[in-house]
Amino acid sequence: MNDIFDKIKTNIQLIIDAMAVQNFSDASLKLVEVSDTLDDLIDTSEEEEMMVEIAKYQVLLNHLQIKMSTKE
Repeated sequence: MNDIFDKIKTNIQLIIDAMAVQNFSDASLKLVEVSDTLDDLIDTSEEEEMMVEIAKYQVLLNHLQIKMSTKE
């Protein structure tokens, strides 16, 4: 479980880094990739603890998407 979330954290940092240098196309592509991963995790998870972690990352992704839409 930690490996999955470590990869998600890394990819979210890549999104933030891309946004920082105004590379919104790469950030958007990576955001979709992470979002798809989280959707897959939701479909396969039954543990409440994991669902809470997934929800945290979904909120963060939603916030990043809103930030990107206001900058593009």
